[in-house]
Amino acid sequence: MLSLVVAAAVAFAFALVCTPLAARGLVRLRAGQPIRDINPAAHQVKRGTPTMGGLIFVVGTVLAYLAGHMVMNALPAAQIVPSGMTITGLVLLGLMVFCGGIGFVDDFLKVTKKNTAGLSGRWKLVLQLVVGTGFGVVALGFPNAAGWSVSGTRLSFVREISWLDVGQVGAVLVFIAIVMAATNAVNLTDGLDGLATGTSIIVLSAYGLISFWQYQHWCGAPAMQSAFCYQARDPLETALVAGGAAGALLGFLWWNTSPARIIMGDTGSMALGGLIAGEAVATRTVLLLPVLAALFVIITMSRIIQYVSFKTTGKRVFRMSPLHHHFELVGWAEVTIVTRFWIIAGAGVLAGLGFFYGDFLSHLP
Repeated sequence: MLSLVVAAAVAFAFALVCTPLAARGLVRLRAGQPIRDINPAAHQVKRGTPTMGGLIFVVGTVLAYLAGHMVMNALPAAQIVPSGMTITGLVLLGLMVFCGGIGFVDDFLKVTKKNTAGLSGRWKLVLQLVVGTGFGVVALGFPNAAGWSVSGTRLSFVREISWLDVGQVGAVLVFIAIVMAATNAVNLTDGLDGLATGTSIIVLSAYGLISFWQYQHWCGAPAMQSAFCYQARDPLETALVAGGAAGALLGFLWWNTSPARIIMGDTGSMALGGLIAGEAVATRTVLLLPVLAALFVIITMSRIIQYVSFKTTGKRVFRMSPLHHHFELVGWAEVTIVTRFWIIAGAGVLAGLGFFYGDFLSHLP
């Protein structure tokens, strides 16, 4: 537990102190956010706000992970849990860094070209496919002594479902689909100051709780061998990364709330999407992800519904998509939309945690 607290605290302090410094540096580099002319008129005042702020919490999460392991090395828990970097840590941090790298290329092109085009949608999907495939193969390989890998061949809800075995190829395809869905969902949500940041804090905090609960009832611990337990690969690792990321985002949110001093950009949104996807796989809660990330799903569906409706009938269901822009045009204040959407995100997380804990209670003698 101490290692998790230290990791979150280090990440929070780093992001809180370094975010305004990064904002000033990005202003000097003229790395301002371009704004599309079709966006609501209120967004034009955000033109030029420094972007690529996601670099701060990506670095903060990596530092938090290292700090957590330094503490872990000095604790008796190191006798049970590997004190060095594990395959789980590599997959989670790798997804965050490489998906963030895709977003960084997109942001860099937008800034240098001074327009909103950036990386084409086709290239984004291709790069996401490459990253998802690479880490999907790594996650399925390298089992530990007990034969557990970061991911598995069976689909999962609150744990693996024994009769839903998709095989190794199917498991990699599922992994790719989750990475692509999550990165694009968080990217779509990042349209108002603090919206994606706050929502990600809520979702990652939930994964931190789930991971730590799995660690407390882990089949890898000698005391749990004959009791009800979870067969996750490295639950303390997933908790450490989730806690560190949530702490870094909390420090970043101080400067990202309305009016934002800095924007996470695609660098941040894609990094968060990759990490959330990895957490879902590592905790064996793949099918629970749409519940925990309910707001991301709702916003993504609003975009899909709008697109399908316009292409098939020529009519729009919403005044503008994604959904938060619809409410802006209705007349809601930005802070009101963000706060109410955070409440929806919290409700989704509570429902997801309820399913998870309810399953645990159902297995008690």
